[in-house]
Amino acid sequence: MKKLYRKLVLMRNPLSRHSSRVFNDRKWIIPFLASLLMSITLFFSAIFGVFNAPHGGDQLPMPLDVVSVAKTEDSSGYFVESDLNKLFNTMGSSSLEAPRLAYLISGTKGDSNRMMRTLQAVYHPRNQYVLHLDLEAPPRERLELANAVKNDPTFAEVKNIRVMAQSNLVTYKGPTMIASTLQAIAILLKESLEWDWFLNLSASDYPLVTQDDLLHVFSNLSRNFNFIEHTQITGWKLNQRARPIIVDPGLYLSKKSDIAWTTQRRSLPASFKLYTDAGVERSDILIFES
Repeated sequence: MKKLYRKLVLMRNPLSRHSSRVFNDRKWIIPFLASLLMSITLFFSAIFGVFNAPHGGDQLPMPLDVVSVAKTEDSSGYFVESDLNKLFNTMGSSSLEAPRLAYLISGTKGDSNRMMRTLQAVYHPRNQYVLHLDLEAPPRERLELANAVKNDPTFAEVKNIRVMAQSNLVTYKGPTMIASTLQAIAILLKESLEWDWFLNLSASDYPLVTQDDLLHVFSNLSRNFNFIEHTQITGWKLNQRARPIIVDPGLYLSKKSDIAWTTQRRSLPASFKLYTDAGVERSDILIFES
């Protein structure tokens, strides 16, 4: 009997030693779970501490909270949009949209059809237009031009075209041409101020680009940009252009004729300076007060 008991003890010993070794190997699980639970608790407490402002005291719970509660104005300088906004503010709000152009289309006897052709080629609903058919054209032709504009459904709906009722006798080398241009500009300024540049066209002009392309190119320019390159009249131009006296018959006659040059000469003005367009050889004189 004793021998049998010993054999049972000997058979149990390997099992007991194996179970105790397994139990000893699993002792690390309890500290691991405790550490994991504590880490999760600290993690969530840190998150809620950052995004929830403290109720007592003015100090922030963590330095990281300085970024979370910073004003948007303070962080806007880190992005390129801030520089673009400053650029747009300096350029003005009008530069953010497509510009508006003002046109004067002038013609004489027999130019009514060509004026309509030019008008249709440069037409855009954003623009303003003035048509002037001079006094040399018969009244019937001027009436046909006005009816053609009135009967066009697009022109009648947008209402941005004006036909000058008072026709002027224009000499295309004299001051009557400038007077007609200034009268058209006065009409445009009276009817609408929503235009940025003025273009003076004749019935024989025709555009090389569409109005959409032209407005797209002009939208990148400053509204204060002037395309007139002027220079002061000096040297031989003083005697050739400033001193001669020119008589324009269109100022006092009802029939067009060429300008007349007198033999007398005038003295140069002392109260203002004379300027001329530097882009062409022959041009109109621009007068700016000094």
